[in-house]
Amino acid sequence: MFSDLAVLAEGNNFARLLGGLGVSIEIALASMALSIVFGTLMGVAMASKSKALKAVTQAYLQFVRIMPQLVLLFLVYFDATRAWGLNLDARLAAIIVFTLWGTAELGDLVRAAIESVPRHQYLSAAALGIEGRALYRHVVLPQALRGLVPATINLTNRMIMTTSLVALIGVVEVLKVAQQIIDANRFEYPSAALWIYGVVFLLYFLVCFPISLAARKLEERWS
Repeated sequence: MFSDLAVLAEGNNFARLLGGLGVSIEIALASMALSIVFGTLMGVAMASKSKALKAVTQAYLQFVRIMPQLVLLFLVYFDATRAWGLNLDARLAAIIVFTLWGTAELGDLVRAAIESVPRHQYLSAAALGIEGRALYRHVVLPQALRGLVPATINLTNRMIMTTSLVALIGVVEVLKVAQQIIDANRFEYPSAALWIYGVVFLLYFLVCFPISLAARKLEERWS
């Protein structure tokens, strides 16, 4: 049975798997970069005193949390393109969907972090004449965002693992490559699927476990 694993040594099959993993990581990192920007802005809006802003951001958060990522992928890639006459690349559609998800999750984390800043910090800043944008820039966000680093790393980890869904809209990531290799060699290596998916699991583990470990170490150091 181990002989079926030899399919990865044929041609450039293993290199293709690594390339597919690179696509997954690229989508996750691009989405997280955008999510950090928009999520920070959303978190500030959620923590504001404006009832209208709070209502809008809470509605967005609940919508994204209730809607499965797979449904969002289909809505953006198939329905939105048809409704608005867009010609979206599947990879771009995936980045849009994961950014929508990441913005909602990170926004709620930023809100909680801002609200956890002690009240006396606001009072001390006011006594020094620091208010408005300067208050958030120099006092609130530096304290809030430091504690967000482990949570952001964990969200990145979750995003990398969830990118396996993008194979369903035609993105050739690591899982899609694995399926292509299995289909192309199903007669010569009939039992290869188990081993190829095992290698895919190992690749995900080698990427995600160090990220989880880093997040845990940071959380322990800053707690």
